[in-house]
Order: sequence, then structure tokens, then C-alpha cells
Amino acid sequence: MNTLDKDIIDNAVAAGYLATLSNAFRAAGLVGTLKGAGPFTLFAPTDEAFRKLPAGTVDGLLKDKVKLASILNYHVLPGTVLAKDLKDGDAKTVQGGSVTIASNDAGFTIDGAKVTRKDIESSNGVIHAIDTVMMPKQ
Repeated sequence: MNTLDKDIIDNAVAAGYLATLSNAFRAAGLVGTLKGAGPFTLFAPTDEAFRKLPAGTVDGLLKDKVKLASILNYHVLPGTVLAKDLKDGDAKTVQGGSVTIASNDAGFTIDGAKVTRKDIESSNGVIHAIDTVMMPKQ
């Protein structure tokens, strides 16, 4: 099945390496939003990215719906931004904060998180997998 036949949430579940993120969206009550019309750009931390967090962090976040929703929304930009359209500089997130996009010969980083897979196009936007869970700036 083509990834364009599925929305962002369905593609994240189908990817196989975004299970922790999919569970976090469910716990935060944000599945409906990312199944909505969008379009959205999701910088999706992989399961490996979540494993890099200190022990107990994920469990704690899953119990704090407000903080979890804020962190997850920090990973979402409004609109569809393909890798070829990413520009160095700051971009406003759905959470309200800004992420810093930087490019080099190796690819792109978002707030220092490396984009490991790009342009997973969905019916309501695009997913770029990243190697780190980004935390909103205070």
C-alpha cells in the first residue's frame, strides 16, 4: 500500500520503528488531531530515540498528559514541508515554540536531532524520522 493512502498516524504505526511515538500520541489524546485533515509535518522520534532518554522518562511522560502533549506538539509543524523545502533557520511548531533547522552535507537536523528518514508522505502531511526526542525550549 502506498504511504499516501494512509494518514500520519497510520503510517507511523505501519513504520514499525515509531511504536513508542504512536503510543505517546494515543496517551496524550492527540491521535484524532494527526488523523485530521492537516496538513502536518511530523518530526518523529524513533523508538531508539526514546530509548536514549533517561530511565523512567517515557513512563513519567505517559502519566503527564499535558506535558506529553506539549512535547509531542513541539515535533509538529503546520503544513507539509518536504526535505527539499527545509530551510536553515527557525520554524514555528504547533506547540507554539520554535525549532531550529540546520543543513549540512550529511542532511538536516532539527534542534540538533538528525533526520534519519525523510519524506514519508501521508494523506495529511509528511513524516521525517529523527534520532532524538526534542524538548521544548523553556
